[in-house]
Amino acid sequence: MKYKELYDYGVCGLRNAGIEECALDARLLLEHICHTNRNDLLVHGERDVAEADRDIYLEYIEKRKQHVPLQYITGEQEFMGLVFEVNEHVLIPRQDTEILTEEALRFLHDGMDILDMCTGSGCILISLLYYSNGCSGVGADLSQKALEVAEKNAGRLIGRRENAADGADAPLIQWTQSDLFENIKGTYDMIVSNPPYIPAGDISFLMEEVRDYEPLEALDGKEDGLFFYRRIAAEANKFLKSGGYLFFEIGCGQAEDVRRIMEGNGYQDIVVVKDFAGLDRVVHGWKGMERHV
Repeated sequence: MKYKELYDYGVCGLRNAGIEECALDARLLLEHICHTNRNDLLVHGERDVAEADRDIYLEYIEKRKQHVPLQYITGEQEFMGLVFEVNEHVLIPRQDTEILTEEALRFLHDGMDILDMCTGSGCILISLLYYSNGCSGVGADLSQKALEVAEKNAGRLIGRRENAADGADAPLIQWTQSDLFENIKGTYDMIVSNPPYIPAGDISFLMEEVRDYEPLEALDGKEDGLFFYRRIAAEANKFLKSGGYLFFEIGCGQAEDVRRIMEGNGYQDIVVVKDFAGLDRVVHGWKGMERHV
């Protein structure tokens, strides 16, 4: 079967299944299997596709027609310029979360200790360590399956940093199974968190790819979506060093509520940061009498 013919088959099948980005998804799946790029569709559309690759593609198209997320089919997602392994045990890293990571990087200094609460795939913590010097971190999650994914990502990505031409040392990183702060020890210069924040009553209205395939425990923010912000903001006090920072990713319309929660727990200079769509996406502040400069 020709490359272009296979692509057209995928587009048609996904369109009929109601997949909005049918052309894009059909192309990305084909490129993932054949190790090609978008130019191949234009320049080498008449090339023959190996039978084994064709069979895998047809299998992948069938999965996508069932609304299985593209990233769970390919097993990967790019985040902060790095490629992370993902599966059904972790949320798919999103561009919105890059806002949280980039904002935290602005305040991150050499040698800081970081705690990533509800770490999932580890994308936030690994990115912070990858793009900083001499920092160390702990990633905590209730799900042991999620931590196994995070550990794989760290082993591959931090290992790449270790072997870089500039000879940079690999940052120290640990993974801890914990119900929030239950098993956390020590104190940190920065705590970052993208906690579950979808109100329980809204989950049934999420798009099928999210509702039916991404882990519910990483989505469900309880009745009003603020349960984890309240707990983390209150309990983080014991684990932040003087002047330490607390960073949250938030959902739509939650900025003022999270700001008040942080104010009520003594955080200072609280800032709300918008995403590329102009929506409130990150809230952060600092704790203690002395601020890092």
